Amino acid sequence: MDNLFGKQLNKLAKKLKTSLKPVFLLVIISVFSFPNASISKSIYTNKAIGPVSEVAISAYYNGPTLPEIPKREPRRTMYIVVTAYNSEVGQTDSTPFITAFNTHVRDGIVATNFLPKGTMVRFPDFSGDKEFVVEDRMNKRYYHHMDIWMEHKVDAVNFGSKFLKMEIL
Repeated sequence: MDNLFGKQLNKLAKKLKTSLKPVFLLVIISVFSFPNASISKSIYTNKAIGPVSEVAISAYYNGPTLPEIPKREPRRTMYIVVTAYNSEVGQTDSTPFITAFNTHVRDGIVATNFLPKGTMVRFPDFSGDKEFVVEDRMNKRYYHHMDIWMEHKVDAVNFGSKFLKMEIL
């Protein structure tokens, strides 16, 4: 009888071994494939997961801000004739919304031939602390001259031609 029980126990052990082997391998592979996978700690602690409290939100928005950038001191100051232009084929080339340096026109763009691309300038008598960047060129006959890009032709016509103080930053 013990022999019969032992044979059945051996058969059961072999079946169990063959059926559990794939499950055991799957667990081992998943542990080594995903070593950082774990159960969330919030299940075991009393920390709430969800929306952040209003105190934390107000501290975020009312907290410290970015530092103020001081006004740049000009490297050079000069007086120059300044006119305005807008994106019309008659005032530009066949691509009126593309500058000479292949960027799109926008507020704060100036055109000139005597300053390198990317030079920052300011017209304190006209626009205060607003800074303009050289990203366009003019006809080569206008060397010491500058054009400010404006969106509307009416604004450019009203601007006319001015002799302005220019600060090169």
